[in-house]
Amino acid sequence: MKLFYREIGEGDPIVILHGVFGSSDNLLGPAKLLADEYKVYLLDQRNHGSSPHSEEFNYSAMASDLMEFLDEESIHKPLIIGHSMGGKTVMNFAATYPEFDARYVVMDISPRFYKRHHDEILEGLNNIDLESISSRQEADKILEEKVPELPVRQFLLKNLDRTDNGFKWRINLPVITDKIDNVGEGLDEKIEIDKPFLFIRGDQSNYIRERDEELIRKQFTDSRIVTIHGAGHWLHAEKPKEFAATIKEYIKAF
Repeated sequence: MKLFYREIGEGDPIVILHGVFGSSDNLLGPAKLLADEYKVYLLDQRNHGSSPHSEEFNYSAMASDLMEFLDEESIHKPLIIGHSMGGKTVMNFAATYPEFDARYVVMDISPRFYKRHHDEILEGLNNIDLESISSRQEADKILEEKVPELPVRQFLLKNLDRTDNGFKWRINLPVITDKIDNVGEGLDEKIEIDKPFLFIRGDQSNYIRERDEELIRKQFTDSRIVTIHGAGHWLHAEKPKEFAATIKEYIKAF
């Protein structure tokens, strides 16, 4: 699948993948802090943003999409960064294409299985009848019944586009709803990867716990784990300067 992407800056390549319900837009701010030294590519994964929709929605397909993009753009020796679902894509990519020369960063996700925890979000989004609403405010009010946190609703409603006839979702909501369990899928524990990996976690997030560290180091034999203090799951948005500095330090360590 040919993915939509944005590019900013000049220099050695960095490729960034967003998480579920996200898009390249969400990472543009932090990416600008890297673009002063590097060329940054921000991708929309399948069924998100401006990339095509598909009934196939799993990490095998998303890893293949990433490989197709890298081939199409003739990108060599990149640093590939993935947040949450994007981090799972990165892990699966490294496992599927071990011969590809790259370094990797995984943002606030581990290789373990995560049980589904987006049901309230999905119910809220599916409760919005696009044919009956006349404003984003109406959509927000409906979503608030299931998602009380304003910042989360603002993030989710970035996926709502106005058209000549009303509104439409940028995300493939029916497929994501049907296949949300695939997002939490764990990496096969028999897999060991010797490529350079940096795992970044927020100290206020529970996505990477202390018990996950042993699994990370077992499966990613050349890995480091860095904690950004004062940050939750959205560490790149909450602490963008610290995030960018951590990435630059990691690149320059090689």
